[in-house]
Parts: sequence; structure tokens; C-alpha cells
Amino acid sequence: MNQVDIIKKALGRQKMIDTLLSSGGSAQLVLRGGRVINTLTREIYPADVAVQDGRILMAGDAAELIGSETIVVNLDGMYISPGFIDSHMHFESSMLTITEFSRLSIPSGTTTLIADPHEIGNALGSTGIKAMADEAKTVPGTVKLVVPALVPDCPTLETSGADVDSKDMEELLNYPGIIGIGELQGASLIKHVYENTPEVISDLVTSTAYAQSIGKVIDGNAPDLYGGELAAHILSAGGRTSCHETTSKEECMEKLRQGVYVFMREGSTQKNMAECIRAVTEEGMDSRRCILATDDMLAGDLKAHGHMNEIIRRTIRQGVDPVEAIQMATSNPAAYFGLDDRGVITPGAAADLVIISDLVEMKVEAVFLKGELAAKDGKLLIPLSPYRYPDTVKGSVKRQFVTESELMIQSEKPQVTGRCVVAVPDQNLTDTKEVPLHVSSGIVQCDIKNDVIYMCNVERYGRNGNIGKCFVSGFGLESGAIAESVAHDTHNIMSAGTNLKDMSAAVNRVIEMGGGIVAVKNGRVLGELPLPVGGLITDELSGEEVSIRMEQLEKLVREQLGGTLHAPFMHLSFLALSTSPKWKLTDKGLIDVERFCVLDAVY
Repeated sequence: MNQVDIIKKALGRQKMIDTLLSSGGSAQLVLRGGRVINTLTREIYPADVAVQDGRILMAGDAAELIGSETIVVNLDGMYISPGFIDSHMHFESSMLTITEFSRLSIPSGTTTLIADPHEIGNALGSTGIKAMADEAKTVPGTVKLVVPALVPDCPTLETSGADVDSKDMEELLNYPGIIGIGELQGASLIKHVYENTPEVISDLVTSTAYAQSIGKVIDGNAPDLYGGELAAHILSAGGRTSCHETTSKEECMEKLRQGVYVFMREGSTQKNMAECIRAVTEEGMDSRRCILATDDMLAGDLKAHGHMNEIIRRTIRQGVDPVEAIQMATSNPAAYFGLDDRGVITPGAAADLVIISDLVEMKVEAVFLKGELAAKDGKLLIPLSPYRYPDTVKGSVKRQFVTESELMIQSEKPQVTGRCVVAVPDQNLTDTKEVPLHVSSGIVQCDIKNDVIYMCNVERYGRNGNIGKCFVSGFGLESGAIAESVAHDTHNIMSAGTNLKDMSAAVNRVIEMGGGIVAVKNGRVLGELPLPVGGLITDELSGEEVSIRMEQLEKLVREQLGGTLHAPFMHLSFLALSTSPKWKLTDKGLIDVERFCVLDAVY
């Protein structure tokens, strides 16, 4: 903070003190007759909230602060909560710009977003991350970024569009709006990484040590880690970290005991909160390090259900006291990220406030941002102009068209055993199975009747031309193919289909669009959604339009292709995540995540 900023801050505080103590001082806004939710003491009690210059003057009896120009809002006993915080999310998963995401999320009470732009970082490196940080400064809510310390997460097992490592940290971590390092996926499988690529651990430790030295936060990523491996992961993050990949009560208990902040994930396809919260509801563990987060949300879910208010509602339904559930989306994350001016209703805190009429159902009536009425009755009241990204973050697909023959899995045997990734609903973890498959004219055939179809991962950045191939189960497709340039985390082109003709047509249409999502049957495109920004985001459609287009695409998959898995495109995108057990598919082939190696698709 420079000298000018320090003086401005001091003058602002002095003005607030003068308002409170001088005769005739009046607030700009008083929320009258409400019930304050105190996230520090876990209480609810009658109180007014007085606001000046976007900050809270006081919570209590504010009658003497009401002057002739004071805006008074009578709440008639409704609840006043600090604005909600989503502590770990990716705008890219919604396929929306920050602006369009905010348009959908603010009316439901989310006033602060902590985003990890490692998706666009994998596609475009520092250029993409900075472009997202630039947009973050333009929206009315608060958006902070935590950036990847390593891209790609597993350098020997996958290909990204750009590379990021410790040499980039000084530039990125000092860029405006960036508050720390995001999920340390490069150390998720820390024992295998240490044994196979120890230089990755050394580089991550260099990055996290630098981040700590300048007071930045460091998020972890520790799926299914216990004992010494968990301790090593925590140390790689500098000793104070989080994890949003916790999927069981026992795992949650272990991490809480080791000081990890557990981000209990509840997104569109990954739902772990109900299992994690059992550490609190059944075992009586302290919830101060339990935090609610979404990770990945589709625009349709935001539109239909809300954002953090919906996640809080689900948490309450698991038997958690409403105020405790609200703490998990307000004061708990604020404490973790060092955001001392939010998550609480105290003097000097940001006047980002949510007015709630029904505490159990989390019905949001109004939202104030910096003391200004921003939304009411689910409608955004402040203008938001569409945001357009520069050409520097477009045109990321440089791959030439693929042929059917490039997607074939071949064998000289009449029959083979195929290795098959099994998609697990509502998880990014997968199961595995090995299945007998017929070979015709040297080409291994899939087994549609038994829900075993083809899957491929096509490198799209023009760096090596790799194509990974295997089989997948769980989608229920009876015909056609789907493809997308959203494939965590390196975001090459992922496709699943019942035949190679439709798969090649789908992949080629994604290439032709410069990134996007497509469904194909009999060689014909049934529906598509172009994603020109890094192959991940559209800056040409509103959140409502993206929601409608995705609903149409998912309906086509169900009705025209016979798909049975809900949110099939999001599920497909996670089948490339090389840091999440058990088998995943990258451009380099079928990855045995737990053994850190590439497997043959058939044997």
C-alpha cells in the first residue's frame, strides 16, 4: 500500500469516527429492524446495521444515526447476513465470463468469489491468467484469483498449451487481484511424483516458499492422502493449506486434525459436502476449518437453484445449524484467505450484505454491495455490460483435422482385453474395469450393448499431435459421439462415442469452431456451443443463453444419442484429470493415476 492509499484509508476511518461521535452525524444507509447473523459468536439478535461509504459503521441501535438524507430500509425482522463467499471455483467450468457468472450469482447472495484460473492457465499460460485478472477488476462484486504454480500438473503424462512453473511466480503473484497459489495438483500424488519426477516437488516448494514470503495463501489438493503422504503434501504447501478433494468422513477428520482447511465441495457434478460434514454432525468436530465451495458450476444450475445460498441450504439439511452453515461460507473462508473486511458484520467491514427472509430455505430477498442495493427478489439491479476478451486469448486450437484411422485402436489378435475407464456420477474420481472386446479387420470394436464405447484425447495446441485412446463406460450412449475442448486440466479435445466416424466428425467440428462443445450423430452435427476464449469460455453469449444452449445439448445427448449420465459434458471433461484416481485419459494415453504410469488400452 502506497502513501496515498494509506492517507485515504486514514481519512475514511476518521470520517466514520466523526459520524459516530459528533452531534448530528448520520449514516448514508440504515438497515432497520432486522436480525443480525453474527458469524463470530454464532448468534442471531435484533439490530440495525448502519453503513457509510461502502463500509459498516456499526451493528446495534442506529436510531441516532438516521438523518434527513439517510436511506432507511425497514426489514421487519428479516435476517442480515454477511455476503457469501465461494472459496474455490473456476469460471471456465461455467463457460461464462466473470461478468456473466456474476450476473447469475450476485442475486442469490454471493458477493465474493475466489477463482482458480488454472484452466485458462493450461490453455494459454500467464497471458490467459492475466486476462482473467483484468476482467475481475471490472465487476461489482469482489473477485480474487489464486494462480497455478505448475502447468501442466503432470508434465510427463500430458501436454498443455503453455507451461507455468516457479520462474513465473514473481510476475503472477504480484499481479493486481492475485492473492495466492491455487490448488497444488502437481503434488496431489506426492509419493509417486517424488519417486518419478522429484524436480516437480522441488519446483513447487520453491513457488510456495516465495508465495509465503510475500504473504500469499496456498491452496492444496490432496485426494485420498493420509499419514506421511498427507503431511508431505501439507509441507509442500508451506504448512498452512486447504483441500477441496476430500470425499469421505474419515478423510475429512484426518485433514481437520492435521490443520487443513477442508473445502467441502458441492458443485454441479461433484458433491462431497454431505459426506464431509459428517465429521461435524456425527463426530462433533470443530467446524471453523470447514468451508463450503462449489469448484465447478454450470450456468444452468446457477440460474435454476442459486449459488452459495443453495449450498448453505443443502448443508442445513444435513443437520447443521443455519448460523454454523453460514459461517462456512462467510467468516471461515474470510479467515483462511485473510480477507479481514468481509465475512462478518463489524465496524469497518465491507457492507456486502444479504437479506434473508427464510433462514432454513435460505431465501434471499435482497443483496447489498458496498452499501448499494445490487439485487432484489432474485433480480440484478445494477447494470453489467458484456465483457469482450482480447484476441490474444482466442485462437488457441491449432490442431489439424483428425481422421478416423487416427482414432482407431488396433490389434492383430481376434479378441483382446480392453481397459475401460468407468465414469462415476457426481465425482471426478473414476472406477476401472477390463472387458473382452472383439477385433474386426485389425480394429478393436467397442461394445455398445454393454455400455463400453470409445474415448479419445486429442492434443489441440499443435505441440506434438498426440492422441490418447481407450474405452469408457457409464455414459450409456447408444449412437453418435460428443466432443469438447474442455478437458481438465490441460484442456485438449476429449471425445466419447459409439463409432469412429462420428467421433472424428465431432472432434473436427470442435477444431473448426476454435474450441467448444458438440454432439454428432450419423456424421451430422446435432448441436454445438462455440467457446472462443481459450477453448473454454464464450464472451459472445449471456449466462442465460449459455444455460439454454447447454440444456439443449444435454437433451440431445439423452434423446438422440441415448445418454443416461446427467451433465455428460462436465463428466467427460473430468475423465482427463490426471491427478485424480483411478484411471484417466490424456493425450499421452491411458493413465494409471495411482501408479503414475501409462497403460496400454488393450492387451
